[in-house]
Amino acid sequence: MTIAESFDVVVVGSGAAGAMAALRSADHGLKVLIVEQAQKFGGTSATSGGVMWIPNHGLDGNGDDTRDSALQYLDATIGVPVNRHRLEAYVDEAPRMLAYLRSTGVSFLSAAWPDYFPDRPGARADRSVVVPTFDGRRLGDRRYALMREQYNRFKLFGRYAMDLTETFALMMQSKGWRTVAGRMIGRYWLDRQTRRISHRDRRFTQGAALMGATYEQVFARGVELRLETKLERLLVNDQGEVTGLEVSNFGRRYSLEARHGVVLAAGGFEWNQELRDRFYPVPGLTRHSSTPEDGNCGEALIAAEKLGASTEHTEQGWWIPTMTLPMKGASNFHEIHQAAFDVGRPWSVVVNRRGVRFVDEACGYDQFGQAMVRDHLETGANMPCWLIFDAKFRRKFSAGGLMPTVHTPEKKVPADWWDHYIFKADTIEDLARKISLPVGAVARTVANMNAYAASGVDPEFGRGMNAYDRMFGDPASTPNPNLGPIDTAPFYAVPINNGDLGTKGGLRCDAQARVLDGAGNAIPGLYAAGNNAASPFGDTYPGAGATIGPAMTFGYVAANAIAERVSSQRTAPHTACAEAAI
Repeated sequence: MTIAESFDVVVVGSGAAGAMAALRSADHGLKVLIVEQAQKFGGTSATSGGVMWIPNHGLDGNGDDTRDSALQYLDATIGVPVNRHRLEAYVDEAPRMLAYLRSTGVSFLSAAWPDYFPDRPGARADRSVVVPTFDGRRLGDRRYALMREQYNRFKLFGRYAMDLTETFALMMQSKGWRTVAGRMIGRYWLDRQTRRISHRDRRFTQGAALMGATYEQVFARGVELRLETKLERLLVNDQGEVTGLEVSNFGRRYSLEARHGVVLAAGGFEWNQELRDRFYPVPGLTRHSSTPEDGNCGEALIAAEKLGASTEHTEQGWWIPTMTLPMKGASNFHEIHQAAFDVGRPWSVVVNRRGVRFVDEACGYDQFGQAMVRDHLETGANMPCWLIFDAKFRRKFSAGGLMPTVHTPEKKVPADWWDHYIFKADTIEDLARKISLPVGAVARTVANMNAYAASGVDPEFGRGMNAYDRMFGDPASTPNPNLGPIDTAPFYAVPINNGDLGTKGGLRCDAQARVLDGAGNAIPGLYAAGNNAASPFGDTYPGAGATIGPAMTFGYVAANAIAERVSSQRTAPHTACAEAAI
């Protein structure tokens, strides 16, 4: 096939990993192209919380964190064999990546967010890093609305952007939350100039802030971005070196030369049911994922496998509990809602279909999903499980997409939701019958939870008895902020599915982000980062930002490795190679 155009580096995917790979490559003086199959850029990263887990970052009092304490913590949490060199490369390179990104002009703040295993050796509460609110219009009015927009769950009333502080104030209905909401709404409507361009809030928060600030630097360096451009296959020469790729745009196919490297940063495979069935012990359904619909279907992984690339940790996902509701204003469509923190609030309990608990409901959302998988493999009575709560919970907290009564009173809940998506009854026994759970078991479980709420101690799973649990509890509920009696009618239940934030496994890579074949040899010219690559953490989710942190870090590492390769090639004799496509 005739090569249409030539670049030094072609990056597949426009999320955090791809943006960083492009930015760093450009700063190495390389000509870079990003191809993105979607109509908007920013990937899943732009829709996320935008947190990066960076050990030893040195910001805001983190100066006493160390390489050794980070590795001690990771060693205490990872439960499967991992590539030690790659793990150590992450711990070493993540602070360097952050320092580099700061040097370009991107600002960061350290978040007081406990590691997800706060009782393990080496755990801390300051390794998560966020980007402050970014003015999206700094990207330019032609680009500002082209970044992926965050889900409604990250916006007040589906319109007004919320930063993390505002999110928690509204989520917990803490003192002054109505004032916070009023300021957000007023700020939006007073910005008349922006509303002439788009309905979108110019305030980019959370994942949009991270990606907006990063892409401001990417675009400033002249990196080209092509949307609606899908990877069809990778091209190799007679020596097995990846030399480019074939892409398509609205059915038109053409080839691109990548003189020094292709970086696969196209996300995981959570929207590919065939790959889920192949890899996962309990596959679950694509539609339970909380990532952009049909966004990550594993095309880049499949293309690399055709060249002999190997995979690892593919039995793992970045799990998060989700629930499903009809999409308002759109007939016959459904929306997926995260329930990461809802399941651990006071005045509630989660049970499997035997009517019994199986986990500390307030644990990290990935741990919750892993518990769902284990319980289903053991009992066959999970997937979904059930969140049961009372009227006190209903007044104050969300249950997935069911907002608290201050936002969505009973009279505003659509009639077709009741007894299909949300179930309600005047007694726990009647509720159990409605959702076909064993009445006696559910009643005993609720009675036990009420006793635990009185004592403040959960002897079964330790709910509310560590720093991470308590961060998302309710301080008004004493003596344990994650426990409260489930005793006020009416009682409610919603089914909870094992959703995800993407896939944890992917292409096997080395410490330089090079994709490895089945024998463990690097495939020349091919690199991977983000969820396209297997997590360096194996089966664990060490802390908030453990997806984006490695994505940005190994995008940075890949660019550095390519630059080093370029330098080596410039000092070696040039050999012309015939190109062949596989």
